[in-house]
Amino acid sequence: MNIVFTKANRERPKPDFKNLGFGKYFAEYMFEMDYSKNGWENPQIKPYDKICIEPSTMVFHYGQSVFEGLKAYFSDNDEILLFRPEKNIKRLNKSSERLCIPALDEKFALKAIVELVKANKDWIPKETGSSLYIRPFIFAMDASVGVRSAERYKFMIIASPVGAYYPEGFNPVKIFVEQKYVRAVRGGIGEAKTAGNYAASIKAQTEAKKKGCAQVLWLDGVEQKYIEEVGTMNVFFKINDEILTPELNGSILDGITRDSIIQLLRKNGLKVTEKRISIDEIFKALLNGQLEEVFGTGTAAIISPVGEISFNGTDFKINEGKVGGVSLQLFDTLTGIQQGKINDEFGWTLKV
Repeated sequence: MNIVFTKANRERPKPDFKNLGFGKYFAEYMFEMDYSKNGWENPQIKPYDKICIEPSTMVFHYGQSVFEGLKAYFSDNDEILLFRPEKNIKRLNKSSERLCIPALDEKFALKAIVELVKANKDWIPKETGSSLYIRPFIFAMDASVGVRSAERYKFMIIASPVGAYYPEGFNPVKIFVEQKYVRAVRGGIGEAKTAGNYAASIKAQTEAKKKGCAQVLWLDGVEQKYIEEVGTMNVFFKINDEILTPELNGSILDGITRDSIIQLLRKNGLKVTEKRISIDEIFKALLNGQLEEVFGTGTAAIISPVGEISFNGTDFKINEGKVGGVSLQLFDTLTGIQQGKINDEFGWTLKV
C-alpha cells in the first residue's frame, strides 16, 4: 500500500522546545488507516486534527483499544534515530491479539512510523534529553452498543515533542506499596498495552500521590504477595550484587526497556535473575542491609531510581536516598545508545 500524504495549508505553531514537559504538544502530522471487511486500507499522513466519531462508537463503551509508545531522537550529527521500533510493533500486535483486534502488517507499520517521523522532522527537539514521543494506537470504530468484537477499526499514530523526563535532575523517587487495590491478574489484560489496563491503576496512583509518593509498587492480584510493576514501569532490585526482576507471568508488561536493561546488565557481567519476588523477600534484604538499589524502567523515564519505599505506614530509605551506581550507569548507557552518542553494539537503533 502507498501512503497518501496531505500537506498542511499552514504551519502548526511550535511550542518552546526548552519548556515542553511530557505529552502536552502535538506535531504537525498524524497517520491514519482504517480496517473493514476489506482489511487494512486507506493509509494516509495528514495534518493533525480532530476526528469525528459517533457517541455510540464501541471503544467508548467496551474499551477495545491498544497503544504503544516509542521515541525518535536527533543524534549529535543530525541523524534521526528510532530505538527498537520493531519491538513496539510486535508488542502492539500481541496486545491486539488479546483484545481481538486484527493484526497489522509489521513491515508496513514500521514504514508508517518512519514516514510520519520524516514528515514531523522539524518537530524533533534537539535539546539534551528531549525527543519526539510517538504514540501508535488502534481502537474499535463500530457504532453499536453491544458487547462483541468490532468489525471496523482505526489505526493512528500521533507524535509529541517532549522534554527531559527529569528537568530538575536525575533524582530518586518515593514509592508506595499498594495492598488494597490490584492492577491485573494472570489471564487478564495486565500484559497488554490497553486503555483499561491503565485505567485500573489511576485510583491507587492518585492515593499514593496524596501520601507524597511518586509511584505505586504493585503486588500480584491473587495473593497480594508478589511484586509485579512499579507505576507503569517494570522494576529491578539489586541485592548482594545480583539484579532481580519479576518474571513475565501474563500480568506484567513485556517492557522493551526492561529487555534492553537485562541485556546491558548481562553484557557487563552482572547476574540477572527473573523470578517471582515476594515483598517479604525485599524487606528482609532491606532490613539486613542487603538491598542496594531499586529502579524502574520504561520508555518515558528510561530509568527511574527509587530512594524510598513506604510500606505499612513506615518509610524506608534505599541507598540513603541516593541514585545508585548501577542505575546511573544504565541510564547514561541506554540514553547514549538511543541518541547515537555511544556505539550501538546490539543493533537497536534505526536511522530514519
